[in-house]
Amino acid sequence: MRVSKTAFYILSFTWGLPLTVCGLAAALVMVLTGHRPKRWKWCLYFETGKSMWGGCELGLFFLRDKGRDTYLNDHEFGHAVQNCFYGPVMIVLVCMPSAVRYHWRHLRSKRGKPEKRGYYDIWFERQASYLGMKHG
Repeated sequence: MRVSKTAFYILSFTWGLPLTVCGLAAALVMVLTGHRPKRWKWCLYFETGKSMWGGCELGLFFLRDKGRDTYLNDHEFGHAVQNCFYGPVMIVLVCMPSAVRYHWRHLRSKRGKPEKRGYYDIWFERQASYLGMKHG
């Protein structure tokens, strides 16, 4: 799966519009609260919080914590590329399972229960990292 920069923007504002609209709303809130956008490849992102909570992709935009390296940027950008492929089903196919899985893992960790599988062992997280490093 490969997408050009032009196709990325066209698909983000057509097929992937539902998530991009959510991202526009989040970006507006971030700007109004004094956060400055930064660019990563074909997306804009905002850094918020210092804890290691990770990131959240919303179409052409993503939010991330301040404590991670650029691998997280590639991963979240990869989710933006996934949005171009999965479009309106991205929210139920990738976003919701990813969020539930993240919070479930976080809860287990707080209770001292080790995870048997790595974070990237599930297809949509592994694919996001791959696409994020391949594109841009």
